[in-house]
Amino acid sequence: MRYRTIGTDPAHRREVSVLALGAMLFGSRTDEETSFAVLDRYVEAGGNFIDTSDNYAFWEDGGQGGQSEELLGRWRRSRGIGDEIVIATKLGARPLAPGTGYIDNGEGLSAKVIRESAERSRERLGVEKLDLLYAHIDDHTVPQRETVEGFAELVAEGTVGLLGVSNQAIWRVERARAIAAAAGLPGYEVFQYAHSHLRPRTDVPEDLFPDGSLGHAGAELFSYLRAEPGLTLVAYSPLLKGTYTHPERLPADFDHPGTPARLAVLHEVARETGATVNQVVLAWQSGGELPIVPLAGASSVAQLEENLAGIDLELTPEQRARLDAAH
Repeated sequence: MRYRTIGTDPAHRREVSVLALGAMLFGSRTDEETSFAVLDRYVEAGGNFIDTSDNYAFWEDGGQGGQSEELLGRWRRSRGIGDEIVIATKLGARPLAPGTGYIDNGEGLSAKVIRESAERSRERLGVEKLDLLYAHIDDHTVPQRETVEGFAELVAEGTVGLLGVSNQAIWRVERARAIAAAAGLPGYEVFQYAHSHLRPRTDVPEDLFPDGSLGHAGAELFSYLRAEPGLTLVAYSPLLKGTYTHPERLPADFDHPGTPARLAVLHEVARETGATVNQVVLAWQSGGELPIVPLAGASSVAQLEENLAGIDLELTPEQRARLDAAH
């Protein structure tokens, strides 16, 4: 397993494996026995970077989430896991009542919510300190300064280490980071956005969040990463929910003339290396010039094994250049 440093402050930065394990469905769709087996194998292989959220997986039972964090807490206790495993969680998108959602009734990013939600996450996970805490989605109803200061207070108190941001417009992220920098406060250093080898269309609006803030990592974010050393992209949905194995699952916004060319190169490189297309995608993401950590879930140990082999796959410069250039 290879590792990458996230964070710049020596007091909080961590060395994390270049494959993060997504725990979204652990404790809900993925039963406890299977979840524990996947977690155990991931750690055995050298993995130490696990991702969850306080709202996972509210949609599975019409509740408010928390199942994933609770399962990870039980796993930590049963295995004697300490701070050698970096667990990242998120807040801001937990429904405030069962049967509602994060768009119409989400918890938001007020200072009060940040403090109370972070405390509940620490309790569910069974940790004294959250290694990495993300703002899950944006909240335009709260002044950004309040959100920035709310997160910074937890860092100052020692209950949170690194700060991250997910699914927000880049100009909003930059504004929040500028507010933090001007006040001498810690800011977002880890970005979590959807990213894969296939690219979505850019000529249609995204509608998952009401402000259109959800975005696949694109040119603007990559430019920002190049300009701001020390930032890291944690790339969720790198395998597009099984699309590379099941082409019929291709999301509508990926159905455009550029997709066949990129798929063709992926299959060429897979044949050349004897790897699966999924493995080529993970190798391409994790071994490039930009600081990218793919975040992939697994509902079985077999799926995890395939992902682990992808991280070990080494692409030649020529193969990487072809993958980059396809369009």
